[in-house]
Amino acid sequence: MSRNSIEGKVVLIAGGAKNLGGLLAREFAGAGAKAVVIHYNSDATRAAADETVAAIKSAGAEAVAFQADLTSAAAMEKLFADTVAAVGRPDIAINTVGMVVKKPMAEVTEEVFDLSCAVNVKSAFFFLKEAGRHVNDNGKICTIVTSLLGAYTPFYAAYEGLKAPVEHFTRAASKELGERGISVTAIGPGPMDTPFFYPAEGEDAIAYHKTAAALSPFSKTGLTDIEDIAPWIIFMVSGGWWMTGQTILVNGGYTTK
Repeated sequence: MSRNSIEGKVVLIAGGAKNLGGLLAREFAGAGAKAVVIHYNSDATRAAADETVAAIKSAGAEAVAFQADLTSAAAMEKLFADTVAAVGRPDIAINTVGMVVKKPMAEVTEEVFDLSCAVNVKSAFFFLKEAGRHVNDNGKICTIVTSLLGAYTPFYAAYEGLKAPVEHFTRAASKELGERGISVTAIGPGPMDTPFFYPAEGEDAIAYHKTAAALSPFSKTGLTDIEDIAPWIIFMVSGGWWMTGQTILVNGGYTTK
């Protein structure tokens, strides 16, 4: 199999039932992936997972879905073990899991901080750990972070601050896994037009975000569209493999580093 091709590859997507993850699952199947494994978090997402599995199979690829709360190391180990048992070792592993918190630091409770840390830091670390153990040589690993990593802003300390460690995890993993030909990257989208974005934002903030990017006038919503992010991820886990250890902000000029 070509290092630059999706065809014949096994793909694992954490958070792959809907939104960006669901689009990626369909795109990989359409690009000739042998199998696409999707993870979803809760029963509320089961119907979307079933729809995505059906779409993958319709495109001619094998498909399976696993439900899990990935905030424990044991659950992450099981996800990768179940993937290997079902379709073989993955060639590509993508983590789209995240939790947005927008609050002044004075209003962030210990409970909210701990949950955000578990979702945004702990699960990302153990995803990279298990991907490093299970992904085939010459494989690709990509984590979704946030373009807020390049911002100077209030209210997102418990989100952007807890996505920031993933940059360091990405660099370390790329060094540790480079001798096996595995590239490791992180993609930081701008605020995306998905159901995850709107609950955390007030009307004024939504209006601002819809005009904040240099290319906002050319977006369907003014926000980052998942259709504009998916090609970057697909490129980074195929022809763009020579880029490794990097966090790339893809946001239409919303912010930069």
